[in-house]
Amino acid sequence: MFLKPHHQHKMILIFIILFKFSCLTLTKTQELEPLLDLKTSLDPTNKFLTSWSSNGDPCDGTFEGIGCNEMGQVANISLQGKGLMGQLSPSISKLKYLNGLYLHFNSLHGVIPKEISDLTNLVDLYLDVNNFSGVIPTEIAKMESLQVLQLCYNQLTGSIPTQLGSLKKLTVIALQSNQLTGAIPASLGGLEALVRLDLSFNHLFGSIPTPVAEAPLLQSFDIRNNTLSGNVPTSLQRLSEGFKYANNRGLCGEGFITLEACPDADHLGQIRPEPYGGRAGAGHGFQTKDIPETANVQPNCNGNDCPKPRKKSHASAAVGIVVVILGLSVISAFIFTKYRRTKQKLGSSFELTENRLSLSTTDQPKEYCRKNGSPLISLEYPNGWDPLSDGRSISGFSNELLQGFRFNLEEVECATQHFSPSHLLGKSGLSAVYRGVLRDGTVVAVKRISKSSCKSEEAEFLKGLNLLTSLRHPNLVRLRGFCCSRGRGECFLVYDFVPNGNVLKYLDLKGGDPNVLEWSTRVKIIHGIAKGILYLHSNKVNKSPLIHQNISAKKVLIDHRFNPIITDSGLPKLLTNDTVFSALKASAAMGYLAPEYTNTGRFTDKSDVYAFGILAFQILSGRRKIPNSMRGGLELPTFQEYIDSNIHGKFSEVEAAKIAKIALNCTHDSPADRPSMDVVVLELGSCITCYPSP
Repeated sequence: MFLKPHHQHKMILIFIILFKFSCLTLTKTQELEPLLDLKTSLDPTNKFLTSWSSNGDPCDGTFEGIGCNEMGQVANISLQGKGLMGQLSPSISKLKYLNGLYLHFNSLHGVIPKEISDLTNLVDLYLDVNNFSGVIPTEIAKMESLQVLQLCYNQLTGSIPTQLGSLKKLTVIALQSNQLTGAIPASLGGLEALVRLDLSFNHLFGSIPTPVAEAPLLQSFDIRNNTLSGNVPTSLQRLSEGFKYANNRGLCGEGFITLEACPDADHLGQIRPEPYGGRAGAGHGFQTKDIPETANVQPNCNGNDCPKPRKKSHASAAVGIVVVILGLSVISAFIFTKYRRTKQKLGSSFELTENRLSLSTTDQPKEYCRKNGSPLISLEYPNGWDPLSDGRSISGFSNELLQGFRFNLEEVECATQHFSPSHLLGKSGLSAVYRGVLRDGTVVAVKRISKSSCKSEEAEFLKGLNLLTSLRHPNLVRLRGFCCSRGRGECFLVYDFVPNGNVLKYLDLKGGDPNVLEWSTRVKIIHGIAKGILYLHSNKVNKSPLIHQNISAKKVLIDHRFNPIITDSGLPKLLTNDTVFSALKASAAMGYLAPEYTNTGRFTDKSDVYAFGILAFQILSGRRKIPNSMRGGLELPTFQEYIDSNIHGKFSEVEAAKIAKIALNCTHDSPADRPSMDVVVLELGSCITCYPSP
């Protein structure tokens, strides 16, 4: 007995539904086991991933940080900043459909398992800001879909694998702040999509390969604080501020402000081979044997030994199972429909558009937190308070200058995990500051300010924003962008994150405290603060110096190299006068407020000089409170008694005397008798020990 054609079509449709449902069920079962194993390794105390249950469904929205695609396959793991303290299990390799793995800003340790290379669909790999050790697995070269590789701020050792040059879709490589050695592989120059390459704060040596310098889309190349040497390729001049190379004493070259010309650049290029060969593609340079090639392997078979394709079953074969199919069809269709409605949906198809990563337009869970493009470029600005929305031009600057600094609200909320209390760094009557992690893995500090604290006149507010975005100095914290939201009634300023707290952390310490600063570090900090203030005073606003107005130990942050970074520079230009004045109460209580302010109610550049003098006293003495007797005592030969006793006399008396005299002059009651900051910097620079700019 044969089925009629329309019955055959129905049977085929039922078969497809059942097959798809069985595949979904099988996939869920197959992925649950590695997820539970991953949970055990990432969170051995079962403190943070309690929602991952052996009885649960990874794709029904109950598994924290898990996102699935339309086929019910785990496509995204977002567990950044969760406090995880375990290791990354090789079981991660069994989640074959992963597109994004975001484990940054945790305390994970151990090695990066080589099995991770089995994730050939992975686009984003974020393992930065952890404690991973060991080498970077060369097997990563098999991850042909990889576009973003973030392994920075770990304890990785060994060299940078030359095999990374085979990952042709890579746009970002961030390996900074590890313990990597060896040379920069020339193979990275073959990455035609590479936009950002950060290798700073490692122990790399050798020269800068010409192919890397000439990568066609490269915009940011950071090699600071290594031991690189040789001639810097002139092609890097095109990057301007995007090329950072400080603290590589062996580098030389022409066209770079802080580099000396090489003795004989042409000869040097001939006798010093570039690491791992020369220009990619040259017959005598690039070592292609170091890059694994994909082999198209066919099975060894002869004649009848080879497997044969199965023949299609005849339609009449369906007769024998009609009864079973009809019995199961209604139930299976109902279960499948319910599953489809309840599971979490996540787009899994990625595409490279205008050299940026973008998601297909499918439904996304809140935790996915990913928008088109990079937060470091101009983004779509959501509805709400947008001072630039009408495209008007404000006298004195072009609105186009601000476009590259605009964040959208979703990006800011995602970076701070919706302003989670666990990310709160500090709070005052003026603002709250949160730690955040951008989509590219960059750690930032987000200052959250109420709109009522900002200038009500948008033209003035825009001028203030323009000023903040123009400030560029090693001793000023960098503003990455801003976001304004009428719906939230708030403005957000996104700054680089500075890891070692502020100067207050290093004052009033007891003997033996590990935070006690050495003498040379104190001198460097004082010198850096002075240079930052001088930069501000050199910037003229309405023909007057830009005044910080609130220099204090709290406003000077310390980075991982113990360089001082001044924060809140230019901020008063955004805020109402009442807000600025209220923020001065704490500074006045600590003695930073110049005495003439009580009479005039105005700030001048000499107000900042006075505050700098008080801060210098604090750093010299290691004390928060500076008594008047100390300022008087510093004029006497016994001033050594006021130097921090925690350094046990290990300081230069000549330097101490000079800095003490400078601080004393800066805190003179009469503004006219205080030196200008250019004089202060000049005198500090003549100290016996020289501390270069960071």
